[in-house]
Amino acid sequence: MCKPLCACFIACFCILFSPTLRAQGDVIKLQSCEGNPYQHAVDSIKKACTEQGYVLLREASIQMESEYEMPVVLPMTGGTIYQFFFIGDPTSKLYEVRMYDFSERQVVYKRNQWGDVDGNIISYTYTPQASEYHMIKPVQVNKKKKNLCGYVMLMKKPEPTARK
Repeated sequence: MCKPLCACFIACFCILFSPTLRAQGDVIKLQSCEGNPYQHAVDSIKKACTEQGYVLLREASIQMESEYEMPVVLPMTGGTIYQFFFIGDPTSKLYEVRMYDFSERQVVYKRNQWGDVDGNIISYTYTPQASEYHMIKPVQVNKKKKNLCGYVMLMKKPEPTARK
């Protein structure tokens, strides 16, 4: 009982006091980056995934602060194959993505460092067991810049259509 309540309280606290979110009336909105510094990488990823049969569900360019997670909550359907991408600032030294299921169990952890082959792009495929909300938390660490740009994309492989 306390675990979900505590998690809800912490999430609300983080949203209300995060410097990358701005209150506008009663609505709290993420701030997107000016322009899209990763457009070439995004276009390449979209093209490659579309050729593999994936369709784009959600994408967003988001302002991030170094060393602070940016929670993204998404509904996912059990048995569906999803592909997630996070693109961080190329000058950051560390990139991490954690994903949690509805019961707050960590189901994915990916970490890249500057100079790794994958560099500033983290991607993974995930198939949830059940239809439920998942929380994805990307973070990047950059000692030179405080405000960073990040880009997240979620794609899914559609279920095969029934044959006549």
